[in-house]
Amino acid sequence: MLLIADSGSTKTDWALIHPQKSIQEIFHTIGYNPYFIDTEAIYYSLSENLIKKFDADSVTEVHFYGAGASTEAKKDILRTALTRTFPKANKILVGHDLLGSARALLGNKEGFAAILGTGANTCIYDGNDCVINIDSLGYLLGDEGSGSYIGKKIVRDFMRKRLDPELHNRFKERFHIENNEQIFQTLYTTQFPNRYLASFCKFADEYVDHPYIKNKVRDSFRDFFKNLVSKYPEYKKYSFNCVGSVGFVFKDILEEVAVSYEMKVGQVIQSPLENLAKFHLRNHKND
Repeated sequence: MLLIADSGSTKTDWALIHPQKSIQEIFHTIGYNPYFIDTEAIYYSLSENLIKKFDADSVTEVHFYGAGASTEAKKDILRTALTRTFPKANKILVGHDLLGSARALLGNKEGFAAILGTGANTCIYDGNDCVINIDSLGYLLGDEGSGSYIGKKIVRDFMRKRLDPELHNRFKERFHIENNEQIFQTLYTTQFPNRYLASFCKFADEYVDHPYIKNKVRDSFRDFFKNLVSKYPEYKKYSFNCVGSVGFVFKDILEEVAVSYEMKVGQVIQSPLENLAKFHLRNHKND
């Protein structure tokens, strides 16, 4: 059995595949970003929330694509936990979530691929690997266009009382916020501040037709294209392909900005898992 995982900072989607029957079972767990969680915590979570749902010994291959799996040291955190969890697997491969997204969007063809979810990332893909990547710098310094970036813009304006009164009150009620101190307290004590900031992006989804919200989302995508996408050599010759909830939910605004940067829009999908499963199933049959 093949087990395919797409892991972001917030959640992990899993597909269990029987190669002969092409049958898929889908499971969900928390995200396993090795910058925020260690091997023991990953192993415990998998033991409690994943392998109780199927026979771990039936898994012969694991292909795990995860946010934060950018160096060998970080990959080892994940690889060690997965090896303990699936002792019968003869192949356990850990790659960056950007590689997974590129393979889901482009298969074995070269092109441009992006992630716009809790965080943001981009690359030029050669049909096998990501060959050019401009660092998104994470939620503190960059991640333009991401959920945390949009959420940060909105919560900052809320805290500075720059929202119109009606929108201010709706935001306050939606997130049960009494004062700015409450936001500071949560932001600086939570284990996952990027997720906390991204949670405010849900407000943008709910009120996307409001002119203020639409402009904030549009400005965020313009920053994304200005500081990341347009910095790739000959970027206009590629189509724009994107994975992630933020890109998917705000697809119309994203396409508008892409066209303004003279990029044709290719695939914009919410999750790479289904396409990733097909990619590995094809490659498995061709081995």
